[in-house]
Amino acid sequence: MEKQDKCRLCRRAGEKLFLKGDKCLSPACPLNKKNYPPGHLGAKRRMGRSSDYAAQLKEKQKARSIYGIPEQQMANYFKLARRTRHATASQLVSYLERRLDNVFYRAGWAQSRSQSRQFVSHGKVKVNGQTIKSPSFQLKVGDKVSIQDVSMLTKSHSEVPTWLKAEKTKGQIEVKALPTLDDVAGAIDIQQVIEYYSR
Repeated sequence: MEKQDKCRLCRRAGEKLFLKGDKCLSPACPLNKKNYPPGHLGAKRRMGRSSDYAAQLKEKQKARSIYGIPEQQMANYFKLARRTRHATASQLVSYLERRLDNVFYRAGWAQSRSQSRQFVSHGKVKVNGQTIKSPSFQLKVGDKVSIQDVSMLTKSHSEVPTWLKAEKTKGQIEVKALPTLDDVAGAIDIQQVIEYYSR
């Protein structure tokens, strides 16, 4: 994904996407003072009723920002999800949530997904004993993620989802089940994303 100011992404979405860890929870968060879209006309822009397409586009862009993935990868996830026998929405959520960088973050081992992505790309993370440097690596049920030096892990305020078992003292995460739509409820309207790509 192209490098962008993460705070601008939150302002464009009109809500906190928690892309910068603790800063998003502090008074220093720019969205607290500038709760309008970025740009010199942002504060003057009227928030009228948007079209269905605009709402779908906004939700798709929000999902991309949250997971930190480029457009082509997001579109590929949708194509893969649509080809399966399962519901497209639940399968798309499964692909997004089972990314290695996301699992590392969701276990509470990093303050943001960008920080967890850095751990992975720098070769600090192993899956079933093998070093994996690809943040988009898809984990399966039963896979175990580990990190050798637990002192490197940062404190996170995120709550560990039920489909993961995280043991920070041992430096190990186990994928116990597949993620569901409930795991992104409130954060992303996944149906809007599906409708955008189904046009």
